[in-house]
Amino acid sequence: MTARLKQPVPGPQPRRRRTLNDAALVEQIKQAVGALPSYGYRRVWGLLRRQHEQQAQSPVNVKRIYRVMRDHDLLLERRRKQPGVARRHEGRVAVDASNTRWCSDGFEFRCEDGDKLRVTFALDCCDREAISWVASPNGYSGDDVRDVMLEAVEQRFGGELPASPVQWLSDNGSAYTAEQTRAFARQIGLLPLTTPVCSPQSNGMAESFVKTMKRDYIRHMPKPDRATALRNLAIAFEHYNEEHPHSALNYRSPREFRRLAEAST
Repeated sequence: MTARLKQPVPGPQPRRRRTLNDAALVEQIKQAVGALPSYGYRRVWGLLRRQHEQQAQSPVNVKRIYRVMRDHDLLLERRRKQPGVARRHEGRVAVDASNTRWCSDGFEFRCEDGDKLRVTFALDCCDREAISWVASPNGYSGDDVRDVMLEAVEQRFGGELPASPVQWLSDNGSAYTAEQTRAFARQIGLLPLTTPVCSPQSNGMAESFVKTMKRDYIRHMPKPDRATALRNLAIAFEHYNEEHPHSALNYRSPREFRRLAEAST
């Protein structure tokens, strides 16, 4: 009895981690970041999760994606937040159902030959799909905004008008606040709303979309001239809608999110 009491109490055993063969996963990750070099590990996980689901493969864990990308030096450099001026923000832009509120804004970029393109778009504030867009070499015009409005209604409702008005959120630019534009919006079932003056963050969802397009697509796509830029811009919008994992959608793409939502109702 005494001898047994003097024996050291065994301590906790170290946990064994199962050794995984990451070679195939590394190649999948390299293909993803090769085509989309601005994607971090969460968006890479969103892409690979969709691929595995489509191919009926076992799910891939986001922590494993992080570990593999870290071990193979594939992570993005951590960005340092720059101190900025706090901007006024009123209300919540996101909504819980599609076709409840759309937001609109524009951005411009320069082609390699010096020509500019100015893009106007409409975005659903629930599923984040870029419903419609138009690009022009000239400034943002009321005609462009009305074209985007009409195409958005046709894309979501076909030949019908919305059963209840869809909120149309924009800034106070003249192309949006022109009476002709506001009257046209009401005719096709939209309810025009504008953000508070000097508060661009109140349309923060549209601003975030602009940053995504410039960071993930326009910065990397060939754009020697307007014609080439327009072709690649169409590809970029299609990829964003169909493939781009969105953090607010649990890293589903906008259309993937809509399909899952429709299947669950």
